[in-house]
Amino acid sequence: MENDYPYADLSIEYPERTDRLTAFFRFFLALPVMILFGLLTGAYAGKCGLAGGGFLFLPVLLAILLRNKYPRVWFDWIYYLSKFGMRVISYLFLLRDEYPSIEDEQCVKLTLRYPDVESELHRGMPLVKWFLAIPHYVVLFFLFIAVLFVTLIAWFAILFTGKYPRRMHEFTVDVFRWGLRVNAYAFLLLTDKYPPFRL
Repeated sequence: MENDYPYADLSIEYPERTDRLTAFFRFFLALPVMILFGLLTGAYAGKCGLAGGGFLFLPVLLAILLRNKYPRVWFDWIYYLSKFGMRVISYLFLLRDEYPSIEDEQCVKLTLRYPDVESELHRGMPLVKWFLAIPHYVVLFFLFIAVLFVTLIAWFAILFTGKYPRRMHEFTVDVFRWGLRVNAYAFLLLTDKYPPFRL
């Protein structure tokens, strides 16, 4: 199906085999890279990723509101940080076996489109987008709970069969894609087009 929301997209290649031993210890193996990502986003510094080392939500909001600009260097930082974060998440949730690379894309393909601010974004919209996305947060809350259960079931499946069930893999990637689109709309401020309610 053609992507009708080109502002943010995600695909994670399905692995034919998953290493049972690394899957068993996955949370502990992922701790170093999770700490690194937390330091980059400012999560451990109490910044909640709003400014400083993180996703620059408030600076971007002010740049759009006051200057009608989205600084390209800020977008690039957000883009590469988002790609790294998705590699960490795909590893933690058993979607891929490769240890998350700091630079290489690996088998996790995340796309964010740089906005044409003057023609695509309205200055006042960043003030309300986070609020307009509340229905998505509610749905995603329950979907992420489902992802936790699916990951637990997949963990047992991997331990016994060495394979992540394909349909479960697709469901988990679809939920993460939905979350990325909502994030691109509400917090990364890449588009004013409301994300679709579908996996």
